[in-house]
Amino acid sequence: MEINLSDRISRIQTSQTIEITDLARNLIAEGKKVISLSQGEPDFDTPDHIKKAGIKAIKDGLTRYSNVDGMPLLKKAICNKFLNENNLEYKVSEISVGTGCKQIIFNALMSIINPGDEVIIPAPYWVSYKDMVDFAEGNPIIVNCTLADEFKLTAEALELAISDSTRCLILNNPTNPTGSVYSFDELKSISEVLIKYPNILIISDDIYEYLIYSDLKFHTIAEIDTDIKKRTLTCNGMSKNFCMTGWRLGYAGGPKLLIDAMAKLQSQSTFHPSTISQYAALAAINGSREFIAEQKISYKERRDLTVSFLNKINGITCNKPEGSFYVFPSCDGLYGSRTSSGEILHNDIDVCKYILQTAEVTVVPGSVFGKSDFFRICYAIDKKMLIEALNRISNVLDKLNAN
Repeated sequence: MEINLSDRISRIQTSQTIEITDLARNLIAEGKKVISLSQGEPDFDTPDHIKKAGIKAIKDGLTRYSNVDGMPLLKKAICNKFLNENNLEYKVSEISVGTGCKQIIFNALMSIINPGDEVIIPAPYWVSYKDMVDFAEGNPIIVNCTLADEFKLTAEALELAISDSTRCLILNNPTNPTGSVYSFDELKSISEVLIKYPNILIISDDIYEYLIYSDLKFHTIAEIDTDIKKRTLTCNGMSKNFCMTGWRLGYAGGPKLLIDAMAKLQSQSTFHPSTISQYAALAAINGSREFIAEQKISYKERRDLTVSFLNKINGITCNKPEGSFYVFPSCDGLYGSRTSSGEILHNDIDVCKYILQTAEVTVVPGSVFGKSDFFRICYAIDKKMLIEALNRISNVLDKLNAN
């Protein structure tokens, strides 16, 4: 029997890092002690009060079906969170809860994009944005954001990217992969452009909201202007801030028409997220945030350590980001270098492969995020392991420069 796959699935691209991933697996199979700086996951365990809430839900038999897009009790807590922390007022009917922030964004794009609709995506971008737009049969419009602008979308660049077909803007703050943070004034400038185009919807991905290390206060674009709020889906989740990656719980506030459409889609796909995860999320949102402050101290120390290490390496330049737990150093200063085996490094993928083969450390090429000549490091790992990985990278790149 011949199986014919849909045109839809062909729109999703195979990961550009598959060769590096396979190489890492082979090295591990050979017994090599590969250190991963590639996965964006907190190394801290889920806080005890959150775990206990999940366990209690199991013991109390709270394991049956819930509302399609989240329990009313959890939605009410999310409304309070938005109001108290972001100055955003939502009704329970304007809240969606899904299986991770990723599903929330996917549901939204599938609900609003028709074939040919354009979605503006600032680059560097989180890898899934573009494929989600492709899957929805939209056209991703990639806007290159420069290091001079701290990899952030400017009002001028946004205006140039808008056309009669523009349907949506995806804005991530703080950002993955660069760790950049948009200020209130920067968001205001962007919103002033969007106000002129009332048919453009905004998806604001705020998943790293609490992970800011400077005095800069977090702002989300929906709080800038009431007109912008009416057409913004403000997305967030439990994975990064609350160390709940495996619990798979995301949420959003937005226009009821869009929220209802997302619920309809979710009812025919995954149905509701795990009730156990929902009760754990309820405890997280309503509970103490002291652990976040402690984690931020550790992340900031590791960020500063990573930036310092990288800037001592010839051919590498790294700015100091204000948020998330990534750095995004440039590596074009290494292009043209010859390895000990005689190979020439031509691009960011070559550099990342070389680091993996010789230092046995995985990092992610910037081209995966729509920005070649850079690579991403996640410093959310044990400090001793991080130092070991950075020493390995430094040693092999110093040898490269010596060839």
